Amino acid sequence: MVHKTLHLYPQIVLGADQLSGMLDFECIFGRSGPIELEVGSGKGTFLYCQAKACPDTFFIGIEWSSKYYKFAIDRMGRWGITNVRLLRTDAAQFIRDHVPDASISAFHLYFPDPWPKKKHHKRRFFNDDNLSQLFRILRPGGIINTATDHEDYYMQMRQAADRAIAAGQFEEIDFVRPAGAFPGEIVGTNYERKYMKEGRKTYILALRKK
Repeated sequence: MVHKTLHLYPQIVLGADQLSGMLDFECIFGRSGPIELEVGSGKGTFLYCQAKACPDTFFIGIEWSSKYYKFAIDRMGRWGITNVRLLRTDAAQFIRDHVPDASISAFHLYFPDPWPKKKHHKRRFFNDDNLSQLFRILRPGGIINTATDHEDYYMQMRQAADRAIAAGQFEEIDFVRPAGAFPGEIVGTNYERKYMKEGRKTYILALRKK
């Protein structure tokens, strides 16, 4: 079996040396434009397709898995995608400490780790605390787009969303289908394609900041 050499293109990496206080996205990307954030970028399928389709929008991708993080960097660099930056860090901490108020146009969370054991549910990203942070960082009218194959996690997401809607922070909207979704797909990621073959259902939820 031949293993492909992965190159860590420095222009794609958002390094630890850049994480000091709240980020200046215009400085990071060299010009102004809408900023979108994805937590759990995997191999970068969504980021690659969306960034290619929306060259005037800038994307930040967070991936904890070292293997997938390196793959995604190589993918963006190899194909000359210049409007994406990737980092490997704790997503909740990054958002809390480094993402300015009202700076993000869209937030994406596709097939996150469901942490299926009850004792691990507190590790799930979509919860009340993080939803409050997303309300803080989103611009008015900014959206949250989510998808999961895990029904229990979806119900938790649904309950947290309902509380935020009741508080007047968000309204529910139709899911915004990403550019990379093929006919018959909802999101167009590797995980969705794998789960479709296994016959798993995809649960979607989308919100707009009021």
